[in-house]
Amino acid sequence: MQKLNKNYVNENGLQEKQLLNINKKIPATERVLQFGGGNFLRAFVDYFIDVMNEKSLFDGSVVVIKPIPNRNENTISVEDHINKQDGLYTTFLNDSTGSDGRIITSISRCIDPHIDYNAYEKVFLQEDIRFIVSNTTEAGIVYDENVKLTDTLPKNFPGKITSLLYKRYKHFDGAKDKGFIFIPCELIDDNGKTLKEIILKHSKDWGLEEGFVTWVKESNYFTNTLVDRIVTGFPKNKEEYYERTGFIDDMLVTAEKFGFFAVEIEEGDDFIADEFPLEKAGLAIYTKDVSPYKLRKVRILNGAHTSTALLGHLLGLETVLELSNDDIMGKFLKKAIFEEIIPSITELGEEELISFADDVVKRFKNPYIEHQLMSIALNSVSKFAVRVVPSILGYVQNKKELPKMLTISFAALIKFYEKYPEENTGESKGLREELSKIQGFEELLSNYLEAMETDIHTFLKEVL
Repeated sequence: MQKLNKNYVNENGLQEKQLLNINKKIPATERVLQFGGGNFLRAFVDYFIDVMNEKSLFDGSVVVIKPIPNRNENTISVEDHINKQDGLYTTFLNDSTGSDGRIITSISRCIDPHIDYNAYEKVFLQEDIRFIVSNTTEAGIVYDENVKLTDTLPKNFPGKITSLLYKRYKHFDGAKDKGFIFIPCELIDDNGKTLKEIILKHSKDWGLEEGFVTWVKESNYFTNTLVDRIVTGFPKNKEEYYERTGFIDDMLVTAEKFGFFAVEIEEGDDFIADEFPLEKAGLAIYTKDVSPYKLRKVRILNGAHTSTALLGHLLGLETVLELSNDDIMGKFLKKAIFEEIIPSITELGEEELISFADDVVKRFKNPYIEHQLMSIALNSVSKFAVRVVPSILGYVQNKKELPKMLTISFAALIKFYEKYPEENTGESKGLREELSKIQGFEELLSNYLEAMETDIHTFLKEVL
């Protein structure tokens, strides 16, 4: 990071002592291999590792693997700045209570396998590398029947991992203590289990020996995870942050203070919590079942977003912050969460759900977060089915009546698609909904809108 004039540092930013000592970073043992160096991982996992190092709980650093090559010679990715800044960058966590900055020292270097494949393969064979962290998006952990063991860089992430695991297996002659602990952060169900299944499928496709398959199953550990933090990325008002830190930082990242990390480990694998002591550092929880925490997030946080965004937009609001502070929609939001969504959930205790919901309401009012309602509106039909319909059904089952707020949100969904038919195309910049669902709505609306007053039940049944 390029240092600014010393006068820019003030008591509102990072401590001057910390700033003056960043070049004296003590190199920790490289123990984590991380696929991707984007904003989320740097404001979440790398932040947590830095805290564990500071508390003397985990003496380890992160090697970032650049996942995709630059589009052209003029493109500069976040990963390109890592080596230029010696892995150092600042993270600011912001909410209504204030803004806290921290210099992150947990990243040691970045390797671009598209430029230096030998370094990429070499680091994968390092004896001390123990953890594999990834965030390759929801489309990353996928099976591709076309990838081969002979591919230098298989296109899909599981293919890359399978190829490198096989080389590590050969390099260490199948040593049982040379496997990895996988901590994937992709937002898909059973992310670790899915990654393992695809690796085993590639192993079968490629005709790899049974000894390797056994080594993958018995010497490697695949955790399922749930991650939750809104990361706002590189700030628009970067100069304000530069003045606070005293540095020009091309990797600076901002996020909300709230952060939840649940890691699911199987029976008998409790040693993982000791090797990667997130819970001991007060940063995460280890559990035998992550699904209740996912249910809580999807139904309360995501469900609150989806059940209010379209109605808020129809009323002329633009962001979640505006919606939360609006006299009408603010009350609607709270009634939907506390009086309808929470009573529909029986899998978790009410006290735990209320505590989480209180945090959600506070997060929605974070003045540093500009979450556009139209962004939430993307794929609304699919989202409504997963995030809101289960709450409606659960409420009806428990209360024997319809939930008023969620029923209104369903009406807003229908009205939204009636009001904005010009945006409802697969190619549009608007809703980006599946074309078949959009066409289905258009057909329903054209057939039933005129007869809604006399045939409302048929219309709603068809929509559902």
